[in-house]
Amino acid sequence: MSRRMFLGGTAAAAALAAFGFAFRGGGAGAAQEVFEITKSDAEWKRALTPEQYRVLRGQGTERAGSSPLDREKRAGLFHCAGCGLPVFSSETKFDSGTGWPSFYAPLDNAIGTSEDRSLFVTRTEVHCRRCGGHLGHVFDDGPPPTGKRYCMNGVAMRFIPADA
Repeated sequence: MSRRMFLGGTAAAAALAAFGFAFRGGGAGAAQEVFEITKSDAEWKRALTPEQYRVLRGQGTERAGSSPLDREKRAGLFHCAGCGLPVFSSETKFDSGTGWPSFYAPLDNAIGTSEDRSLFVTRTEVHCRRCGGHLGHVFDDGPPPTGKRYCMNGVAMRFIPADA
């Protein structure tokens, strides 16, 4: 590979990356909303683990298969790890085979959505309606009765069993 090809390829990759970051929609929609619970960046960093902060506040994604919540089978509720709002019930949880906890419906009045263009495709980002924390994305390939797959980051949630 010639130096010219290497430099040209590197410049093209940098331009594509900059384009992707400039048009990232995941946090933009949620960040523009006003939420019941608001904290400064420093307060969020103190309240959350580094991984929770990266996902909830930075619209990150945990590694597939890394969350014990993907394998959680008990009855109970999944709460936003940022503010504690119940967001999903175990009654709507299913094994999507993706490596992330998946649900076919959220609890009533629990989530908000916004457009996410961060990976050069448009996806629907799901965030907590109370604090704006990024939970994951929703797709149209889920089971009945909704046909939706709410693919959530386990680190963005806490599970509280029904018998607790």
